[in-house]
Amino acid sequence: MLGNLFGEERAVSFQTIWGSGDIADVETTAGTVINNETAFQVNAIFSAVSLISDTISTLPVDSFIRLDGQRTPFRPRPAWIQKPDVDTTKEAFYGSVIVSMLLDGNAFIRVYASRKGEITNLVVLNPQSVEIKRNGVGRVMFEVEGEKKLLSSEECIHIADVVRPGNMRGVSRVNALKENFGLALSLEKFASKFFSQGASTQGIIEYPGKLTAEQAKQLQEGFDARHKGWRRSHKTGILSAGATYKPTSVQNDQAQFLDSRRMAIEDVARAFNVPPHLLGLPGTNSYASVEQNNLAWVTHCLRPIVQKLEGALSPLMARSAGGDTAFVKFSLNGLLRADIQSRYTAYSTALLSGFMTINDVRRLEDLPDIQDASASTVRVPLANVNVSAANLKEQTERVDMAQRLIQVGFDPADVLDRLGLPEMTHTGLPSVQLQPVSQIDLENPESVYKDEVS
Repeated sequence: MLGNLFGEERAVSFQTIWGSGDIADVETTAGTVINNETAFQVNAIFSAVSLISDTISTLPVDSFIRLDGQRTPFRPRPAWIQKPDVDTTKEAFYGSVIVSMLLDGNAFIRVYASRKGEITNLVVLNPQSVEIKRNGVGRVMFEVEGEKKLLSSEECIHIADVVRPGNMRGVSRVNALKENFGLALSLEKFASKFFSQGASTQGIIEYPGKLTAEQAKQLQEGFDARHKGWRRSHKTGILSAGATYKPTSVQNDQAQFLDSRRMAIEDVARAFNVPPHLLGLPGTNSYASVEQNNLAWVTHCLRPIVQKLEGALSPLMARSAGGDTAFVKFSLNGLLRADIQSRYTAYSTALLSGFMTINDVRRLEDLPDIQDASASTVRVPLANVNVSAANLKEQTERVDMAQRLIQVGFDPADVLDRLGLPEMTHTGLPSVQLQPVSQIDLENPESVYKDEVS
């Protein structure tokens, strides 16, 4: 088995899948042999892996630093972020890392640095050429084929996909799910063989007379030459000399293999957390809208892988004078972009609620900033302002003070002037607490006070 051959759950690598090495064969219950090459013969596996790697490798990536709780772009941006490997593209580098994680369960990146500690190059290694060990003090070290010495974690970055407790290497999805993938491969082979025979023309030729072995062979070969194979399966047949063709029914297990093949593709989709409709299965949308489907795709599949990649690369920012508060960030905003109406409604809410600026919104839409201070200023509605910040608390305290001063006999006009309050005109009616309204003479409301004095 793979584990016995390589030790400690050695998994399948993407390099060998693309023809740069050989690996032990693993025979499955379905009768197929799963190895690096045969695994990638399953269309669903190839589609799932390439879809994930292509999506993540083309995401915008940038460097940031956190100062006083605020995230700020780190500038100048280290060159290795946009071009990690000087000999290849950014997309090829990050794509190789992701593919290695998905198929082998492990990705290893060799870090090359100058004598000053500045990063000069990053290279993705063949995971099968790397062994993980611990030194005498328990630190993780890497034995890389072709390297004369063990490499430290500063010289070699290890990104694992799924790790079993107590193990240092990640688990290969291809190895762990070899039975599911073996079934998928069997169905791929069956489909090819089934349709190559021309399923619509399976049957028996009946001939009224006796045929020699040679004549029967010629009749069979002549009919097959015209009708065998999917390209000829629906051509009109012509028989002579009393010969008739009787089609035979297809066995149930053969007629239903498409359902089994669909289930196999769904197994692959679950293994890589890819929505089945992205692998070409119709009628498998779990959500009503494109926005919801994209959210599920990002949340359950892409985000965990991206976060592992960010966590592995961010420590390199300390070598770029960024310190421990600097980090690498992949932007998933573009994948979560909804339809134009939904986006504009969300932006409006964000602006009115005061947690986004105009320039924040413009950046999400890939528009340039407005060179105006107001465009980068958060606008908070008055309803969300603290009472004290709106100077309402102080105003209330002044009114209460004025009320108390007037009640003890101070001149109302003088009190309002001293406290900076506007003059107010009284209706002349006393408070309902002092006198019921029914007893007030509306023609002469002051008579109430005269009666009380008398």
